[in-house]
Amino acid sequence: MKRFISSLAIASYIINAGSLSFLHLNQRVSAQLRTDSSLYYTFYGQKIPLSLRSDTVAVAFKPVRTRGQKSLFQRLQDDLGGVNRRTRSGSGNSGIKVEVNPLGTNFALVKLSTPTRSSVNIRDLQQHIQQQSYVKETLPVLNRTLKSSANSQGNNSQSKAVQQTIVLPNEIVIKFEPSLSDSQRKLLLAKNNLEIIRKLRFTKSHYLVRSKSESGIKILSVANQLGNIPGIGSATPNFIQSTSFQNLIANSSINSLTETPNSQSKLNNILASLPQPKNTPRKTSLLPLQWHLNSTPRRGRFLPRIDVRATEAWNKTKKKSKNKKPVVVAVIDSIIQWDHPELKANLYNSGNLKDRLPNEKYGWDFSSSGNGDADTRMDANELGVLRDSFQSTFKLSTPDILKKYSSLARFFRRRFPKASNGKIAVYIKNYIRNRTSAEFHGTWSAGVISANSQDGSGILGVAPNSKILPVRVFGLGGRIDPASLIEAIGYSNARGADIINMSLGGLIPHEGIAEQVFDVLDSNPKLVMVASAGNNNLDRVSYPAAIPGVISVGATNMTGHRTFYSSYGAGLDVVAPGGEVKKFASGGILTTGGTFKPGFWQGINVPKYSWGLSLDSMGKYVQVQGTSFSAPIASGVVALMKSKDKRGKLNRKDIIQIIRSTASHESLSISKADRNRYRLRAGKGITTRNFPRQRSSGLFQTKLPVSAEQYYFGSGLINAEAAVSKVK
Repeated sequence: MKRFISSLAIASYIINAGSLSFLHLNQRVSAQLRTDSSLYYTFYGQKIPLSLRSDTVAVAFKPVRTRGQKSLFQRLQDDLGGVNRRTRSGSGNSGIKVEVNPLGTNFALVKLSTPTRSSVNIRDLQQHIQQQSYVKETLPVLNRTLKSSANSQGNNSQSKAVQQTIVLPNEIVIKFEPSLSDSQRKLLLAKNNLEIIRKLRFTKSHYLVRSKSESGIKILSVANQLGNIPGIGSATPNFIQSTSFQNLIANSSINSLTETPNSQSKLNNILASLPQPKNTPRKTSLLPLQWHLNSTPRRGRFLPRIDVRATEAWNKTKKKSKNKKPVVVAVIDSIIQWDHPELKANLYNSGNLKDRLPNEKYGWDFSSSGNGDADTRMDANELGVLRDSFQSTFKLSTPDILKKYSSLARFFRRRFPKASNGKIAVYIKNYIRNRTSAEFHGTWSAGVISANSQDGSGILGVAPNSKILPVRVFGLGGRIDPASLIEAIGYSNARGADIINMSLGGLIPHEGIAEQVFDVLDSNPKLVMVASAGNNNLDRVSYPAAIPGVISVGATNMTGHRTFYSSYGAGLDVVAPGGEVKKFASGGILTTGGTFKPGFWQGINVPKYSWGLSLDSMGKYVQVQGTSFSAPIASGVVALMKSKDKRGKLNRKDIIQIIRSTASHESLSISKADRNRYRLRAGKGITTRNFPRQRSSGLFQTKLPVSAEQYYFGSGLINAEAAVSKVK
């Protein structure tokens, strides 16, 4: 069973009026931090500095079932006096104004909403929280700061850093040396006052342990010391993050997307004006909108192609071999609604294997507690969490929206001081709708790879004949921890996946994850891993894309430029379309959505307009942006290549070599601002000097000199037609 979700508790973001902190996670913001040089963890000997947030504390709830009563999150919010009221602490000190925000399924973040001069306030707040019978413990909240460049295309140019917010539980991921016996492992644990929580499944020697003597920020020191003990290969805290796919959804340019009345008739008019791609064996009514597959219908015959030429590649892979095993792509992500009409035909049945997990049929959910869950789809409890706020955006008037979501209204008024109340309400509605829609990020990624419209009315993936293995690691709100990802990677390999797609750039570097990636790659030379380069516009690819052996993919837009968000520089292998919707929604990547489920619309009328990122009124299709979608485009191309390699002779190195050698810079363009940034960094040596500090998430220094094209696009734009042609 999934982790128990009380009726409204574990919402990922704006379920309550004051839930605003998730706007700031992994965004370019300033935080109230307490600097301490002793706060760090190590990544292959390199110190990764951290800062303690003095204005925020995490709360872990006890596993209490409320059965129709208020959720634990709601109870905590009420007991702390709500967002806009002052809470009297147990010690009788002055009241503290707080914001309470859910984090995943059984945690919450409590933030002092106004700066305080005294650290007593946060201690009193912790004391008051711990008095609640349903609270298990409070945990420290840390920040990791990444230096970023000013945005080259005018977005958030005043920003100087990206903050990664991290919760530190009393959990450490340890990898023992394989030569150790059980008795030796037990002796090491006993000497260091540790106990095993569980052995991580689908790993060689990864364990999740806890300290019996330390807690709080001291867990950092425990982990750092363990890493130096003979017999222990790595030891890193099991940090909890809420990260990755929410980054761009919170961008105000997306929130400003307006409702489109008469959307179906307007869509029909657009489709009537666009030709179908020529010389393609597969056609659907929406294919002309999928510019990442073939850009000619949108850009015309006289502009350069800025797509991956998937439609031409289909001609080279359309012959099926009777004995050929279908290519399986494991999608490690959030909710994968595999019963979407255009995904269910391409599901890989992992339940046919001898070592299947209990009730396993179509993949596994590692975001659930205990042994996990056999269903990666949204369940009834999760629907209950999401539906209330989602429906309120369609039911409430502008005054009621502004009242119910007053904290969001204040945020948008600060950002857009000249906006009318009506405009602010539109921002709020789109923010809520898009964040709800983004819970189905895994559904988006899966659709990019292998959507297969059965009746010709929908869309196609890059590799519409490939099979999808759904693997969920994100809870609601993007909550993820390294232990879940480590197991998910091992599981994907154990289930025979040919390709693992990880559209989850933005995780902090973690030795346990890197060690698992290396173990899996070493054990399976034909397995290909693909990851998104990151959405933070940084001069380095994100993690886990930075791990050698993983194909890192940046993003381009419909004009052939680097997207405003795509990271670049060290570690970037190739680029693929990632889309931009900041100016118009049709600039995004069209894929399968999740809010089409009838439960979302129970009790209200389906609108007669499209909204936010949705192409249609129910969100069956969405138009999205991010390196999260350039990565699955690359995974789809690899799937096409493997389908052509009928005898399975190509190994991972062969695939990567072909991908790189057939990619091209020919149709790509570099903006003037990006060229000037390249000149400055190349001239000053910023790309090589102070490498560990500048690229703390990278593993190896790049060879110089590199051209501006290589700097921003790696080997270039992927070409599926050329890559498939080169497979022999």
